[in-house]
Amino acid sequence: MDKIPYASAVGSLMYAQVCTRPDIAYIVGMLGRYLSNPGMDHWKAVKRVMRYLKRTRDFMLTYQRSDHLEIVGYSDSDFAGCLDSRRSTSGYIFMLAGGAISWKSVKQTLIASSTMEAEFIACYEASNQGIWLRNFIVGLHIVDGI
Repeated sequence: MDKIPYASAVGSLMYAQVCTRPDIAYIVGMLGRYLSNPGMDHWKAVKRVMRYLKRTRDFMLTYQRSDHLEIVGYSDSDFAGCLDSRRSTSGYIFMLAGGAISWKSVKQTLIASSTMEAEFIACYEASNQGIWLRNFIVGLHIVDGI
């Protein structure tokens, strides 16, 4: 594994995920957990994601003109998905004008004791981001309010 550019490849995937590809956020987060000690299975997963990106290179973020701007958000969480730490992974995505404008997939800092608690943590993080997005868009003065 010493000669395999695992960290560089995961870094490239992170760049794609942050800029334009919310669809790979979860797997990139999972691959990033093994930067210090990757195995051959992790490298195979990186190559699988690269092949997926090549197959879907025509996928793009698109936005539609609309007289009514509405932010729509979704959040989700697993429960104790990390077998090592028992921490849950949560994520959210926000859409505006039909396209993604903000997204995140991250391992939770707290250890949830139930599925409901893991979902509440995910919802809390998404709510904070939703409030920030609303205030940001209202601050641009392009609409009266959202």
